[in-house]
Amino acid sequence: MAHGTEMRTVVDGEVFVHYGQIYVNSDPDSFGPELKAAFAGQSVGLCGGADPGALWLVTGLHTGNVGFTVEVHDQPPLLDPAWEEAVEVSFRPASGRSLLVQWAGSAAWELGLDEIDYRVRYCAQGMEGARLKDTRTHGPQLDRYLLQFWPAPPEPERLLRRTSSVAEYWHEFARKQPPPPTAAERAEAERVARETQEQADEQARTAREEWKWGGKLPSERLRQVSGCVESLLRFDPELVHALDAAGPAAQRSVALLAARRACEAAGLAGVGWIAAALDALEAGDALPPPFDDRDRLHRAIRADPDLPRQTVGRAIPPQRPAFQPPLPSRAGRGEPLRLSTSSRRPAPAPAIRISQRHMALPAVVHAAEADPLEAAVKAVSAAVSAYGENYPALLAEVRATVRPE
Repeated sequence: MAHGTEMRTVVDGEVFVHYGQIYVNSDPDSFGPELKAAFAGQSVGLCGGADPGALWLVTGLHTGNVGFTVEVHDQPPLLDPAWEEAVEVSFRPASGRSLLVQWAGSAAWELGLDEIDYRVRYCAQGMEGARLKDTRTHGPQLDRYLLQFWPAPPEPERLLRRTSSVAEYWHEFARKQPPPPTAAERAEAERVARETQEQADEQARTAREEWKWGGKLPSERLRQVSGCVESLLRFDPELVHALDAAGPAAQRSVALLAARRACEAAGLAGVGWIAAALDALEAGDALPPPFDDRDRLHRAIRADPDLPRQTVGRAIPPQRPAFQPPLPSRAGRGEPLRLSTSSRRPAPAPAIRISQRHMALPAVVHAAEADPLEAAVKAVSAAVSAYGENYPALLAEVRATVRPE
């Protein structure tokens, strides 16, 4: 070490290597460097620094413990003549935490590097004998390594010393690798990847929405319908789209039909104050009390002793294919995303029986909605609940009204 310089040793001892590899990694979102990317465009092997924020370090020993020292200097250190192999590369950490990492992340050592440009020197001794031995499980140390860092601007890699055939093999390997992508090429690749992901996200969103709406995207008008539409979609999405396509007159007819059938199913159509509300609906008049106030209506339901008390089982929608995210397009082949419909969700368990009168009378209120489409969708949804397990008969009549044969 030159006079007046400072040095700290951050690793000193033995480390375990496998497949003749150990790494420096500073990217918390990365699993470490890739072999060809690490040496891309380099003229020297042993220490691959072409993959930003990482170093790939080669050892002679295939598997076992090797001697390993890591030093951080503030000035370029002298090269000890005892080292048989030595190369230099440039390196800049990708974060404030740089680690020496064993194969598969089995152990790691903090290096304490700043996020600045460094020059890195990697030195080796005993590589040839360790390569011939291949594996060390016990016995004396076969090879040892020194990794040194000091602040320095980027410059081309350098071969300082080479004595073994194993080192020459890795130098030749590096020289055969094509150059790494330029900053502009990396930026373009990132842009393409980002756009591809955005397209995939949009396709997945559209596929889920199509699944939710029964295989067809809704109109903007249908999207604006508040409440009940999702409930009716579970029973008959095709009917929901048909109601959307029908004109206001047909939608009003459906709303009135649903309100009447719900009251008939619950045995309420002949009750005086309920019959008056149905007549007002048919005439296009405002609903009379207590239908003009929801709280008053609920009190009337509780207070009238003549209302039938019959119950019905909960309406259970038919099974439908479960949503599966679309498969990614295959690059360069133009294959579209596909939606898998192979799995099905189990039918929900039947619930306890529910009061028909409490399910039927909201259909009357909904049928009077100012918007014809909302009136139809909400009234039919309420009538489905009033019909309970017998709802298919109701939906068949509604479909015939919307699309007469």
